[in-house]
Amino acid sequence: MTADPLPVSGPAAQGVDSAGVEAFLDALEAAPDIEPHSLMILRHGRLVASGWWAPYTAGRPHLLYSLSKSFTATAAALAEAGGLLDFDAPVLSYFPEFEADITDPRSRAMLVRHVASMASGHERETVDEAFGTDPAEPVRGFLLQPPHRDPGTVFAYNQPCTYTLAAIVQRVTGQSLTDWLRPRLFDPLGVGETLWQHDRTGRDLGFSGLHAATDAVARLGQLYLDDGMWRGERLLPEGWAARASRPRIPTAGAMGEGDRQDWDRGYGYQFWLSRHGFRGDGAYGQFCLVLPGQDAVIAATTATERMQEYLDLVWRHLLPAFRPAPLPGREAADAALRDRLERLELPAAEGGPVPPERARDWTGAVFAPYGGSCEDQPGLTAAEVTGDDDGGWTLHLTDAGRRLGIPLGGKGWTVTERPVPVAVSGGWTDGGTLAVDVVFLETPHRLRVTCSLTDRTFTARWGTRPLNARPLTGMCAPRGSARARPEGPQEDA
Repeated sequence: MTADPLPVSGPAAQGVDSAGVEAFLDALEAAPDIEPHSLMILRHGRLVASGWWAPYTAGRPHLLYSLSKSFTATAAALAEAGGLLDFDAPVLSYFPEFEADITDPRSRAMLVRHVASMASGHERETVDEAFGTDPAEPVRGFLLQPPHRDPGTVFAYNQPCTYTLAAIVQRVTGQSLTDWLRPRLFDPLGVGETLWQHDRTGRDLGFSGLHAATDAVARLGQLYLDDGMWRGERLLPEGWAARASRPRIPTAGAMGEGDRQDWDRGYGYQFWLSRHGFRGDGAYGQFCLVLPGQDAVIAATTATERMQEYLDLVWRHLLPAFRPAPLPGREAADAALRDRLERLELPAAEGGPVPPERARDWTGAVFAPYGGSCEDQPGLTAAEVTGDDDGGWTLHLTDAGRRLGIPLGGKGWTVTERPVPVAVSGGWTDGGTLAVDVVFLETPHRLRVTCSLTDRTFTARWGTRPLNARPLTGMCAPRGSARARPEGPQEDA
């Protein structure tokens, strides 16, 4: 379906200072360890600022990593409202076939609300044990891991908790999360294409793997800000947003050492409490920030390991930009911000065309991994550069036995959709070196590939390393045959 556009307003009319938004953009683009991909800001239910850093675009689905969890919790709320799920029921009651196998009293005492709030009683991540113990039924594998403490008494960010919640929803509804949410959430919200990775059981993962556009994140945030109401229609049960965003279990100190200010505020039902408001978030900076005190929502996709730094910039620059009343006489500032947002672009890698005198040397050149293997992408075993009769060049990467051809273009970003959506920039930095950045456009990830003609070797380094092992041809939203490709366990934050 085609989504109805969000209502749009100039920032000043909704009491948003464009100068604060500009300062936030300045800070983002100056931060060496933050690569922004998209930003949407809603105030009083209206879209006041939005932009995508090319080659990322508005309509393309983006891997949300653990922000997927907030959509899973929403699916559980809808199942509860339909009388299909009880948050106070034992997890085991939804899997009676495991009754004889699960003997640990703490596993047997685990309730749905415990797995929904990351309070299963485990003191650490158990994803590898759960999927390793029973790959054919990870819920059974999870329940076979005895909790260290009584359920409901300790927080641990633990992927099988959300996986189990998602499995319960899919069992009681008889549908995938995607299919369950489409008529009840996505279509009424006007959300476009959504795709969810699943595992070998056929289930949508729940704890990660959802690909959706930033617009979908913004709409979910607005729905929660408005207590489940959307354009006069109630989509979520009254009071669910407050239940989901109330701290169910303390998290202080649970995420390790260091500055974790926005991870030490407590955890609800698949939502984090923040210094301001609450949020869903995913690895490398996929954010849905809900700010009831400011009547605002911020949706963003990013590539960064410095997620706290990103949030610090939000609190430092965007939060003060939300003013209590409209700001008259700011038309010029609003127009300048709008113009900037329309021209956002990630810096392209440097490089030019192959020096003519070296073209023959590069034609058909084959490269082996430097040092014998690619640590960042172990399945990547070969690179080859080929030319065509029209003067074009293609970099071919062989990964897990599959070959990915990447056309090499001119300056800036060149986008290709097949076999996987990528954008490439860079080129020859001298006669003996080809260096390109490959952005996998439906993920937060960028791969830097450098080929050396001198020793016929190449290196490949991720900017942010994917959290689950996939061949390069699988670095995209799961469509068609990719939908049927089983996914193994992955960690996420």
